[in-house]
Amino acid sequence: MKIRIGVGLGAETSPAELRGIVDRLEAAGIDSLWLSEHVYSDGVDPFIGMAHALARTTRLKVGTSVAVLPGRHPVLVAKQLASLAALTPKRVLPVFGLRPARRSERDLFEVPDGRRADVFDESLRLLRSVLSRESVDFAGEFFKLDGVRVGPRPASPLDIWLGGSAPAAFRRIGRYGDGWLGSFLPPADALAAREAIESAAAEAGREIEPDHYGMSLLLADGGITPELAAAARARRPDADPASILAASWPDLHRLLDAYIEAGLTKFVVYHRGPQPFSEFLDAFVTELLPRQN
Repeated sequence: MKIRIGVGLGAETSPAELRGIVDRLEAAGIDSLWLSEHVYSDGVDPFIGMAHALARTTRLKVGTSVAVLPGRHPVLVAKQLASLAALTPKRVLPVFGLRPARRSERDLFEVPDGRRADVFDESLRLLRSVLSRESVDFAGEFFKLDGVRVGPRPASPLDIWLGGSAPAAFRRIGRYGDGWLGSFLPPADALAAREAIESAAAEAGREIEPDHYGMSLLLADGGITPELAAAARARRPDADPASILAASWPDLHRLLDAYIEAGLTKFVVYHRGPQPFSEFLDAFVTELLPRQN
């Protein structure tokens, strides 16, 4: 199975910085760039950022980590993805989630009260149908459409990955996803998540490719700060922050070893240390490119 490791950007990366980062990743031969969805920030919108990065490069893959689907119309999302895939084949990596990480942004992705999970499921069904079929008639609870066409459809199927760390998310991934990108899970829990997704896929008569399981990782080179530890505990109160955050490059290697042992092969690394981002990228090339196969 192919091990691939990409670089993730958070809310702190401005549009002015993005151009140089994209060029640097392409020149260094780094596999992929991942853009987070943070509306109330200086960060670039993930779909706009994908288009910009893909237009500047010929090899770099670009993904969303993760974009919110419920609250966006899935046909418009399908059109964006189909257009990107037509312009840059095999380099578009969409990952979708249930809701924004920041509570203050959740009202921006409006859905009927208490129905976000149901809207997500139906949105995924519609999105996948539009991306895979010439013309779609769809009659669901939230979307009713006739003769939907968003060509050109991708020449090869576009994989739709999903995030999430709850049992309901694992069932959804098994039913509708082509892969999983998790976060803030210790390796043992990641193994259990992979097994739960595989079981849900089998129940739905589906199979997810064995190398379509991944994890986002935070590297706090120089030590886990109290703020990062608090953020980790907020996401996983039952987990030691050191089991999900790397305080050094050796720690990151140990986490990668454990996740690979758990059956994960795709990774996104976020820089959260005091070093300049350029130094992080230099170290990334030295430390992580040799780990790919």
